[in-house]
Amino acid sequence: MTATNTLLQPGLLQRLDTLLMVTAPAPQLTGIRRFAVEFLMFGIKEARACLFAGLFFVSIFVTPRDGLWGIPRYDLLLLIAIAIQAWMLWTKLETTDEFKAICLFHVVGFALEVFKTSGTIQSWSYPDFAYTKLFGVPLFSGFMYAAVGSYIIQAWRILDVRIEHHPPYWMATLVALAIYANFFTHHYIGDYRWYIAALAIGLYARATVIYRPFDRDRKMPMILSFILIGFFIWLAENISTFFAVWHYPNQIGAWSTVHLGKWSSWTLLVIMTFTIVASLKHIRDTIYIPK
Repeated sequence: MTATNTLLQPGLLQRLDTLLMVTAPAPQLTGIRRFAVEFLMFGIKEARACLFAGLFFVSIFVTPRDGLWGIPRYDLLLLIAIAIQAWMLWTKLETTDEFKAICLFHVVGFALEVFKTSGTIQSWSYPDFAYTKLFGVPLFSGFMYAAVGSYIIQAWRILDVRIEHHPPYWMATLVALAIYANFFTHHYIGDYRWYIAALAIGLYARATVIYRPFDRDRKMPMILSFILIGFFIWLAENISTFFAVWHYPNQIGAWSTVHLGKWSSWTLLVIMTFTIVASLKHIRDTIYIPK
């Protein structure tokens, strides 16, 4: 059996995950050495959490614009996304519950895509032909939103994330619903994202993310983590539009940088996605963990 085939076996990668998450205390590490080790481990864990997103977006960059083997590009991306998802389930890198949550993100994202690309809105478009387009939107597009959900779910587990001073779940849910609704309603009754953002900042002002890059807990303000994740998604969006996966109206003639305002939209989407993940975990723990 080759090394590659061995690496792909179910259970092996899960054991590697366990090794990544369980680290012995290292009190001998101090100063710059500790910083370097923790920074390296944080990067490795972040890369692992981005496994689905990373593989999926790499496939976007390497897939030819005119497709492959007679398969249109968008259809090929759908097949690749399904294959990655199936592989992660088979190798136990993703649990069934995590897969169900990711399916929810796919549906939520696809519904938004259908609205945003509709004839009356046309916020962006998918110009290429595909057999797997529904309402003018290629089915692979939902996986881009699922990738964000997958990252948050995986990072939560791998970095042993805990939330200190999490706001009441019903309040967080209302803000998340307002964020999602505003993506639709701002075309008709005005854009209230900054009012919603102010609510979110107030709601999560005391919230802190506790995470473990190596052998010690570290902390970060919850709002800062939202902003940073939103920024990296905005960067990925710039790369995707550069490779002509989709176009904004101002990019049809020639590519240009995605408007910086999209960073705020992605940050709000991250808040919404985080709320879904946190609420599902809260519901699961309430139901299954005895008091």
